[in-house]
Amino acid sequence: MPIDILMPALSPTMEKGNLSRWLKKEGDKIKPGDVLAEIETDKATMEVEAVDEGVLAKIVVPAGTADVPVNNVIGLIAGEGEDPKSVAAPHTMPHPSAAQSHQPSSPSAQVRQESPTPASAPSASAPSPIASANGQHGPRIFASPLARRIAKESGLDLAAIAGSGPHGRVIERDVTAALAKAPARPAVEEGRAPSAPVPPSIPSDEVIRQNYALGSFEEVPHDLMRKTIARRLIEASRTIPHFYLTIDCNLDALMNLREAINEAAPKDKDGKPVYKISVNDFIVKALALALIRVPDANVTWTESAMLRHKHADVGVAVAIPSGLITPIVRAAETKTLSVISGEMKDFAARARARKLRPEEYQGGSTAVSNLGMFGIKSFSAIINPPQATILAIGAGEQRAIVKNGAPAVAMMMSVTLSCDHRAVDGAVGAALLAAFKALIEQPAGMLA
Repeated sequence: MPIDILMPALSPTMEKGNLSRWLKKEGDKIKPGDVLAEIETDKATMEVEAVDEGVLAKIVVPAGTADVPVNNVIGLIAGEGEDPKSVAAPHTMPHPSAAQSHQPSSPSAQVRQESPTPASAPSASAPSPIASANGQHGPRIFASPLARRIAKESGLDLAAIAGSGPHGRVIERDVTAALAKAPARPAVEEGRAPSAPVPPSIPSDEVIRQNYALGSFEEVPHDLMRKTIARRLIEASRTIPHFYLTIDCNLDALMNLREAINEAAPKDKDGKPVYKISVNDFIVKALALALIRVPDANVTWTESAMLRHKHADVGVAVAIPSGLITPIVRAAETKTLSVISGEMKDFAARARARKLRPEEYQGGSTAVSNLGMFGIKSFSAIINPPQATILAIGAGEQRAIVKNGAPAVAMMMSVTLSCDHRAVDGAVGAALLAAFKALIEQPAGMLA
């Protein structure tokens, strides 16, 4: 019996991926560890390795195919004693039992550098790409996980929706279109609460296009990263009760210390400094130390318990084509400024090349989003689950202040902390910002 090669799940939020290219062709002999294909996700490009020996008998999903659902069969391996030419491509979607885990129980391919999902990350279990409407028994309804979720949240019956995907599969646009056409729900009877919140109707693509003259716009299809960012931002804004705290920090001492550290940096064989510390490196270190000083803020919310972290893992938002990604400096409170600087330079380069591994951007205690280099004075950022806070950094600028009762000019920076009110109360968030401000304004303490 041939061995299935399945589309792997490379992150907790991944529902589908693009099969960029095959590195083996039909008829090639393969052994464990051989790289079979490259998969492009919303965050990175990863390699699929073989875990079994045999012959690549059939490429089911050709190179360049986009939006392949997780756990779909992408290829078949003929095992020992099996005739590769007799292996036929499957004609149906994988059975629901194949989607019970991202790592199939039967022999299959695996992903290079894949790591266990951190305890604080959302469950990596993906719903089956095939499901019956509303979980009832009866004729099988082919639907994508996203389509099923939207239908469930909106109270739509999947059985009544015509699918436009492969093999009549119900996909996101089908549910969205059905939702736009659905009649308004009757008002809830007085004294009775609705069984579930009713989300606002989402206009279909066709309805939105009607607002603009034909030929007045160009359509640029969303890639996986942009789709995932959109979905996660909606989920975060709807499910996390945000509140915001803003404080101003005096950067004069930090800027002087930064200049002294960079001037004293050792030189390499070409006479260039081995490192160059940025203001952002100080911010990452200060936020990490502040979380250790205020442990009640160094937490992650779960429905059953609060996860109180022993180290401060600080994510840093990095802009890349089509969106952003947040690589994480692990145990940042234990690292020197030069180490943090080196890690961030490496992360930024590999993020832009889409070469970060999942464990390098999943989880984390908090995050930093810095728009100061664009001249933004202040802003509020949306929390990136499962983190409980995010610190938005504005530009450092000369401002008039009162110092020792007299007017003075200082380099000031405004920062805004977004907090998940389920995990971090106002007083705790204020204590975290106070600790951060103290470290930024007395930066020599970060060198101890």
